[in-house]
Amino acid sequence: MRMISVVLYMLCSVCVLILTGCEQLNLNAEPQPKANNVSESSFYVNYIPAKLEITPLTEFVGIAGAGQTSEINVYASLLDIFGCQIKSPGVFRFEMYEKVPRSSEPKGRRMAIWPDNDLTDAAQNNKYWRDFLRAYQFNLPFEPASSGNYVLQVTFLCPTGKRLSGEYALKFTK
Repeated sequence: MRMISVVLYMLCSVCVLILTGCEQLNLNAEPQPKANNVSESSFYVNYIPAKLEITPLTEFVGIAGAGQTSEINVYASLLDIFGCQIKSPGVFRFEMYEKVPRSSEPKGRRMAIWPDNDLTDAAQNNKYWRDFLRAYQFNLPFEPASSGNYVLQVTFLCPTGKRLSGEYALKFTK
């Protein structure tokens, strides 16, 4: 009796497998549209710049008045939503303000504004990109009037129209 139940169980299992088997392959069928209608570009939306940081390597270099022009080495880093430093096309804008001590708004009058750096072209983008730092490097000529504190504001204009901005306090001493 036990043998009959085992054979019957195996026979039922085989019947279930055969009846619920694979459907036939239709070679003339049209490809089915995606169920959620997601575009391929939506996968990359997380990898666009979300934040701009000015790194602490940013500083005044050169000595004003000693036959040498003074400049500011600016190191700007773009971060995606995961906090990873990335390279991206866009436009960088630099402005220098006088720092107002003990104020809720530290930016005083504007001291300088430089021409925009358009990095939408790959060759221009590579010119300023420092891969070992994962940041962009810019050398901005600036002759400070005297020792003082300044606020450097960097704005990045993304190709999507988004604006990212960062500020960095600089101190110049003679």
